[in-house]
Amino acid sequence: MRFFHLSDLHIGLKLFNRDLREDQEYIFSEIADYAKREKPDAILIAGDIYDKAVPSAEAVELFDRFLGMLLQAAPGTELMLISGNHDSAPRLNVFRSILRREHVHMIGQPPRREDEFMERVRLEDSFGAVNFYLLPFVRPSMLTKLFKSEEALSYDDCLHRLFSREKIREEERNVLLSHQFYLPSSKKAGEIERMDSEIRTIGNIDAVKADLLERFDYAALGHIHKPMRVGSEFFRYSGSPLAFSVSEAGQEKAVILVEMEKKGEIRTERLPLHPLRELRVLQGNAAELLESPTTDYVTLLLTAESEESPDIRDRLRAAFPNLLEIRRLLPEEKTRQSLPLEEESDPFSLCCAFLGDPDEEEKRILADALNLI
Repeated sequence: MRFFHLSDLHIGLKLFNRDLREDQEYIFSEIADYAKREKPDAILIAGDIYDKAVPSAEAVELFDRFLGMLLQAAPGTELMLISGNHDSAPRLNVFRSILRREHVHMIGQPPRREDEFMERVRLEDSFGAVNFYLLPFVRPSMLTKLFKSEEALSYDDCLHRLFSREKIREEERNVLLSHQFYLPSSKKAGEIERMDSEIRTIGNIDAVKADLLERFDYAALGHIHKPMRVGSEFFRYSGSPLAFSVSEAGQEKAVILVEMEKKGEIRTERLPLHPLRELRVLQGNAAELLESPTTDYVTLLLTAESEESPDIRDRLRAAFPNLLEIRRLLPEEKTRQSLPLEEESDPFSLCCAFLGDPDEEEKRILADALNLI
């Protein structure tokens, strides 16, 4: 069984108010070319299809064209997609039964009633069955009817309860498609490098212990924009296909090709993506920078000795037509130090400490508010 793993398309995103439509079209064409060459049995997209819950007509059109390109490049492939935290879950959840008949499994909503379970797509090859479990982004507020709990459940509690309901045949090969912030057991949330283009919660309350993944042979994850592993070669964030913030400058983006043979035999390969324009950070004085013009997206860091001529910014903009920003570096920049937080404190305790001895009614309101995040 061979399948692609990609995520975090963020169709419609703007970079410093620059429209990335042309860049996204270019990278989607490269992904489709890989699909035509490799002919995967399935293509998995792990959430954040769009950058906004209500995408523009242009974004929807581009997404539609991308799906058409993939299905034309690899006829017969099973296309599996889930919603991410940027997406509107109800919007992506429509026409599930109709799309399923066309080999497109687009799942927007997690299980929310007692008779609902994770969407499972079962494929067969010469080694037997491969079960793909599709779990869109989960907020605790989505599962209040399912768990009927009077206490405020954390993201971690909700996901563990949700997974405990599933009867996974562990003698078979199983793949999870999920969009969540999974935390390796040996790591603290603050130790995970996050990109500026990601939405992060206060206190990292959305962190979920990655022990949940151990029941699966491969976890195709979305949410983190930098490619990374979650304690295993086979529990992976593919990362976004393009750099969406300056913090991602220089990252090597890729599609992950996964090959599964019999149970326990898995190989992965990164298929590198080559953007239409790189995202770069360049540093030096104005004269040095002007010697190396480029059409890439750039942030310029001007050193203190740069000339102050009235037209210097116009000259830089002419040399760098896709200039994102200009920053001037001071001779001795001071780095602001943040105060350490107690990593072991839960979000509810941190909020109570901040409020200063809230009464029982205030605690109840606070618990309800945290549960809705």
